[in-house]
Amino acid sequence: MARTNQYISSQNKVQKARKSTGACGALTIKLAAKRGKTIGKGKKDMRDMIKFKPRRYHPGVVALREIRKLQKRTDLLIPRNPFLRLVKEIAMDYSLEQLRFQSAALSALQEAAEAFLVRLFEDTQLCAIHAKRVTIFPRDIVLALRIRGDLFLRPTAAN
Repeated sequence: MARTNQYISSQNKVQKARKSTGACGALTIKLAAKRGKTIGKGKKDMRDMIKFKPRRYHPGVVALREIRKLQKRTDLLIPRNPFLRLVKEIAMDYSLEQLRFQSAALSALQEAAEAFLVRLFEDTQLCAIHAKRVTIFPRDIVLALRIRGDLFLRPTAAN
């Protein structure tokens, strides 16, 4: 009996290259998530699938960056409207009628107040460093005011 060719089903199938699902696949998904790609027909965002950990910086790096950023700025630190309300509230304690302020006068008051507070906190920080601490306490502010000789700002026993 002669041998005949047997039909092999795998010969008729077209073979396609498959994408790797190993470590490279995970990197591809992470890159797609960073770029904001979607899966399928835009139903699900890749960022929803992978939760990235927030970047951890060394201690003090972010604080120094924030200090540099704030030292470059020349605008005022206290928002204008809350400062205006505070000035008007204090003015009402000294006058029975409603006082009005020019905008230039309010700007000058705010500049002076912020300059005073910045200097006070600088001196307070020096007092805390002298006590071998990093955190400032109310007693550092009191000491800074006493050293500067600001008698009218010193807290009293009634306060």
